[in-house]
Amino acid sequence: MNPDFPANAAPIKFYRHPLSGHCHRVEMMLSILDLPYELIEVDLLKGAHKAPEFLELNLFGQVPVIDDNGTLIADSNAILVYLVQSYGAETDWLPTTPKDAAEVQRWLSLTVSHVATGPSRARWRTLIGAGDTPETEAAREVSHDFLSQMEGLIAGRDYLVGDRPTIADVASYAYIAHAPEGGVSLDCYPLVRAWIERVAALPGFVPMVASSVPEPA
Repeated sequence: MNPDFPANAAPIKFYRHPLSGHCHRVEMMLSILDLPYELIEVDLLKGAHKAPEFLELNLFGQVPVIDDNGTLIADSNAILVYLVQSYGAETDWLPTTPKDAAEVQRWLSLTVSHVATGPSRARWRTLIGAGDTPETEAAREVSHDFLSQMEGLIAGRDYLVGDRPTIADVASYAYIAHAPEGGVSLDCYPLVRAWIERVAALPGFVPMVASSVPEPA
């Protein structure tokens, strides 16, 4: 167990939905940092995230949320920062040099912009059975534009920010790796596929629950 975690503290409560990539990035960070945690499933399909007791944890009614012995943190990227600063301050998961810190922040921003409106949206619309609507096709188009740009951004690198993994890799992995579940093929992106394999080989990596894969668009 992580030596920075208090010996007499209760495991971190982790509220999640298993098909959420936002939740997966938190689960992966908890595992990488070897932190004790208790999984608490939140049934989004039954509206559990909008129940009064959950809204007390996060007024926005969104997963993931962690409760670290009374410290409540919502938003997946914020949780990654909290976990590393609390229990991995001596590691390289959250660089402090100006250039690397800026690059990490850039990728975190991309996860809530290009990744969210591309691979994440295409996957979610496919999983809920929205069909090949113009909105779904638009998300797939955004996905391919982003993945083409990502090929250039990571050329000559092992990870998103240089040669060592950071929280940028953890935050970006799930929706990119599971893009085929939204009908977005990764066949044309060899550097992206190689990066996915490197992240999946990290000590402490945990896979995300896979959904049925449709025919690529």
